[in-house]
Amino acid sequence: MKLPSLDTPEPPSIERDRPRRARQLGADQVVELIAGYQSGATVYELGDRFGIERRTVSNILHRHGVPMRRRGLSPDQVDHAIHLYNLGWSLARVGEHLGVNHTTVLNKLRERGIPTRDSHGRPRVEAGDLR
Repeated sequence: MKLPSLDTPEPPSIERDRPRRARQLGADQVVELIAGYQSGATVYELGDRFGIERRTVSNILHRHGVPMRRRGLSPDQVDHAIHLYNLGWSLARVGEHLGVNHTTVLNKLRERGIPTRDSHGRPRVEAGDLR
């Protein structure tokens, strides 16, 4: 068996990150995606199902003139969210419990003037706040 020469090392192979191309759905998949959305699936669920970003799902639906649902939270749900948040639940946990994104919960708390916590549970200091 011949060993490789130490005099002329082989250059290491370099793997370069190639820009990723957005996954393209076929016409049948677009029809299936639209039907799924119209049957009640969320853009997040459809994104997971088809292996695409939720923004891509939204773009496809907009391109095909599909009216978007705005789930949001009812006033009673906002009251419930405030209660859970005041018990110490995270925004993510409250959002998951209510079936919405944590940002939706945060926006509703801010609309109601509820002080929020940072990721360590401390009161959040907003810009311009002189605590």
